[in-house]
Amino acid sequence: MENIQNTFEQIGGTFVTSIQEIARKKKKIKAFLFDWDGVFNAGYKGEGASSLFAEADSMATNLIRFNYWFKHRELPFTGIITGENNQSAIQLSKRERFQAVYFKIKNKADALKDLEERYGVLPEEVCYFFDDVLDLPIAKVCGLRVLLNRTASPVFKAYMINNQLCDYITAHSGGEHGVREAGELLLSIDGSFNTVVEERLAYSENYQQYIAERNAQVPEYFIQEAGAIQPHQL
Repeated sequence: MENIQNTFEQIGGTFVTSIQEIARKKKKIKAFLFDWDGVFNAGYKGEGASSLFAEADSMATNLIRFNYWFKHRELPFTGIITGENNQSAIQLSKRERFQAVYFKIKNKADALKDLEERYGVLPEEVCYFFDDVLDLPIAKVCGLRVLLNRTASPVFKAYMINNQLCDYITAHSGGEHGVREAGELLLSIDGSFNTVVEERLAYSENYQQYIAERNAQVPEYFIQEAGAIQPHQL
């Protein structure tokens, strides 16, 4: 574990929680949830513009899901929770077959509650990738927290560390493939990075079975209107 910690600290990552404790927490994780803006991108907005995602980060989501499947022979729950209606999030969820995307969520604790009621996903089973204040209702209660770094927010970063509201802070921001960094960290902590990459490289029977099960999933979409979360037809 020390070598892994050194590798990620050398690029600027911050372990708010010890790597041993992160490994312990990760054993309970059954779901991977992602904020969108500031996580898969830099969060830029504009009329007619949609914040994008990068293939390096998309691959990270696939590898951590395959790693979970390889260990448990079942898919983890994977979803996006965003305060906006991001078309690129829809595109990624359709292509990568995430289970759910929550749009227009003003209080993200509402989405977490809905996940538990609708899918049986408990907060302590969630690994959450996030970047800002609106994400804190989930970060306060979920099992494992990855904060995507933003060098322009040193006071916020200190607040997160002092209040133990995250477990790891990436060196790279959402616009710099921070999701990929976090994914490689989680795979390294599991000791499975080489195995997962080699299985994918060989397009092994294991990977083919995983991808068939993954691609059989049909994403579901939800929107919050007048405080209520309800299914949303695209």
